[in-house]
Amino acid sequence: MSWWRKRRGRPEQHPRGPVDGPGMTVDSKAVREHFADFVASRRGVEAFVEPPTNVTATTLVLIAHDGEWTRRAVTSRDVAFELPRALGIPVYDVNQIGYPSRMREWNSRQRKGPARQQPDNDWQGEQT
Repeated sequence: MSWWRKRRGRPEQHPRGPVDGPGMTVDSKAVREHFADFVASRRGVEAFVEPPTNVTATTLVLIAHDGEWTRRAVTSRDVAFELPRALGIPVYDVNQIGYPSRMREWNSRQRKGPARQQPDNDWQGEQT
């Protein structure tokens, strides 16, 4: 098929640059607003900077007291450390201290789904 041959070797281009990976385009204003909303609506939020990899840009993860978290790409490592400080929350390098256990526990709870209802203890069954 000639269509496949024409497209081979040509990566799809986005008007503002790559949409994923280390050189991706990041909407800094949207990231800042998202993080500000997350911090304002939750308590005990801490930030963790994740380094870039071959397939992802530098990312910033915010984790609340209960383990709920959100992740967004940022433009640079410097920005990843400056943004949480501007929001008034602590920031850590995930390579140095790792992720908090509450994040893993929250993920585990989310996979299990909503909590099951407890049986009704007021039920009076037949007594033998």
